[in-house]
Amino acid sequence: MSRKLGVGSTWTFSRIAGLAGLGFAILIASTNAFLVPAGLPHTGAKTNDVVQFFTTQQDTVGLASALAPIAWVLATLFGAGAVSVLWRTDREHGTAWSLVGFAGVIMQNITFTGVMATRLALASTTAQDSSTIAGLWALHNALFIFNGTFLALAMIGLSISGRRADLIRRWHSGIGLLAAALQFGSAVLSPLVIDDPGTVSLLGLVGWLIWVVWIVAYSITLIRLTSVPIQAIPNSRRTGPVESFRSDHRQADLPDGQRRHPAQQRVEPPESAQA
Repeated sequence: MSRKLGVGSTWTFSRIAGLAGLGFAILIASTNAFLVPAGLPHTGAKTNDVVQFFTTQQDTVGLASALAPIAWVLATLFGAGAVSVLWRTDREHGTAWSLVGFAGVIMQNITFTGVMATRLALASTTAQDSSTIAGLWALHNALFIFNGTFLALAMIGLSISGRRADLIRRWHSGIGLLAAALQFGSAVLSPLVIDDPGTVSLLGLVGWLIWVVWIVAYSITLIRLTSVPIQAIPNSRRTGPVESFRSDHRQADLPDGQRRHPAQQRVEPPESAQA
């Protein structure tokens, strides 16, 4: 069901999910925008640099940690909204790619919870405990690197499902799969050179930047979807699969009163089936 707030304003779950996705992208980009200039150590940084940052930037780390739970809630809403749009098409094709993508989103949230927890622990550890800091930083690096696996899963699942449902365009699916390959490659290779990632860390960075673009584009697509109530069609009267999901721009040539989500249009049976 959708809730109408004012004339022409319909708050569907897909629209809420799209706004959540935009909020998630803005939040993670903003958080990194003030953490990196503040001197957040990169993967493989020396212990002295780690001690310097986490003993002098405790307030910065605390603020980033306070915003993280909001980001995880927004990411979950985005993933659930995408599944709500794509699941019907997945079932018709006998697949579950949207669930693969949603699993990636959830696992990303869980893994990054560990990343933020270790950062908080580092910020609360005194400078004299250098051995403890070294151990926590090693754990942080491992969690941060493996997080790329779940970002890759999210983009693979939702890109394939979205393209099969005709929800997203070919270029959108393409950059999602490219970013997934970069993230997964970084996750596989980085443990081999964790003390000095070098070029491998660059793969992860490029993949992460594309991930942000991908999720923004996906969120806008979800926001632009329309939803109208319809009557259920008995299985015995269906003559073929229901049309795939498409965004509003595909219906630009129709009057406003006739626009609706193609997947929600009723498919009339032939006259022979009505007899």
